[in-house]
Amino acid sequence: MMDDGDVAERPRPGPDSPGPASRPGRRVVIVGGGLAGLGAARRLAERGLGPGRVPVRVRVLEARERRGGRVWSRPFGKGLIDMGAQWIHGPSKQNAVFQLASQHHLLDEAAMSEENQAVELNAQLLAMSVCFTSSGKIIDPEVSASVEELFSSLMFKSKEYFQAATEPVRSLGEFLKNEIAQCAEEWKNDAEMCNLKLALLNVEFKIECCICGTHSLDLVALHPFGEYISLPGIDCTFPSGFKSLIDEMTKSLPKDIVSFNMPVKCIHWNGSLKTPEALERAHSVLVECENGEIIPADHVIVTVPLGFLKEHHKTFFDPQLPISKIKSIEKIGFGTSNKIFLEFEEPFWEPQYDLIKLVWEDESPLNERADLQTTWFRKILGFIVLPAARHGHVLLAVLAGQEAIFMEQLSDSEVKDCLTQVIRQFTGNPSLPPPKNILRTKWHSDRFTKGSYSYTEVGSSGDDIDIIAQPLPSEPAKAQPLQVLFAGEATHRTFYSTTHGALESGWREADRLRDYYLHHTSGNPKL
Repeated sequence: MMDDGDVAERPRPGPDSPGPASRPGRRVVIVGGGLAGLGAARRLAERGLGPGRVPVRVRVLEARERRGGRVWSRPFGKGLIDMGAQWIHGPSKQNAVFQLASQHHLLDEAAMSEENQAVELNAQLLAMSVCFTSSGKIIDPEVSASVEELFSSLMFKSKEYFQAATEPVRSLGEFLKNEIAQCAEEWKNDAEMCNLKLALLNVEFKIECCICGTHSLDLVALHPFGEYISLPGIDCTFPSGFKSLIDEMTKSLPKDIVSFNMPVKCIHWNGSLKTPEALERAHSVLVECENGEIIPADHVIVTVPLGFLKEHHKTFFDPQLPISKIKSIEKIGFGTSNKIFLEFEEPFWEPQYDLIKLVWEDESPLNERADLQTTWFRKILGFIVLPAARHGHVLLAVLAGQEAIFMEQLSDSEVKDCLTQVIRQFTGNPSLPPPKNILRTKWHSDRFTKGSYSYTEVGSSGDDIDIIAQPLPSEPAKAQPLQVLFAGEATHRTFYSTTHGALESGWREADRLRDYYLHHTSGNPKL
């Protein structure tokens, strides 16, 4: 394996020099040390390339001083909280993250039970929740449960249009609002109950915005929405934080394979960098880092978030990406979901609840809300109650979209004071003590992510995800193939936005390289 200082290389071979499959050792540079990047590195380290395990030297360039990317566990309260990825969505045999976590014994007994893995329902429906209203009341559980069931049925119905020849509207939001408007017609004889149900449905919209990572469900394309695969199993978390999986993945990698604080400035492919130094090197790709270091590679696997590609693709690749790939990068959505952790001296909630929903009685999904600066906190769906045994008395507020981005501009004290007033209003207790600690995320402000995760925006489709995932050059017959490969959650057509999608994409690109050398050394001309 390659160490951090190993950047020198042999002169470029002439016309009669050995081809890529006959040179001893391949250099693979992986840009990004998150789940996709570490997954690819581990796969290459374990399996090598082609028959006889063609030697491969891997170097992972991580822009931050920590590995994990959007997996980030930090101390808070009594334990570790996850600033980014937190849940294993659909923990079952089909989930790569769940299987890897199981192999390393990182999950508790409940998560590992066969019963939990077999559940086909949305985990949200299985949470014990309580709904507080903005007038300080608690909603009848039967009413809130009936609304949750209605929304779940509409979401299920929305996925049917993936197989349909036509779609009634372009966006998921439009579809849901049309269906809800019809329901409201049936409820109009009881205006008070109608308004309450609409307010409850508005909370479900906020939850789904956080799940999708979008500002509005009107931005989510209806037709491809059904292509996303929801795996069975009740969503679970890591008792020792998601970082425990990153730590286990890293243990099996060679020492010093990851270089920290190494932001990449530009990836020069197809021999585009024409400096005298570059002409002496025998590699198709040169990775230029912000610190000036030039790293040669036979192959580069790019695992940076889609938000980063959206902002930097024009300067991050030389030559620039093909027009088709640029258009797909621009079309696929990439939103922001942020978290606010609040630690209390004593809980004001009952211990049996997993979720506290905040229902603003004057809101409805059929009406738009304006004035971002004075109402940003209304986008918070409520509070997730973290397990007391692990965390102490900690609540997690989640919000998505423009409100989440606006929140990043505020100070901790402003956010804490605002949420204290909200909690006092909803509990009807004006003297309720404020939280003693606060910790929050700012994923949109993070220069290496510029948001949280991807979704299929109106005007895009799963084909765009596949185009983003296609390696470069796009015409390998005319140049060294597989110079630049792409991985990350936004490159997985059916598991985008998930950690298991990210991990699988890293494996996919490592396997793509392995298959290439397997066929190349077998004399197969179809590469």
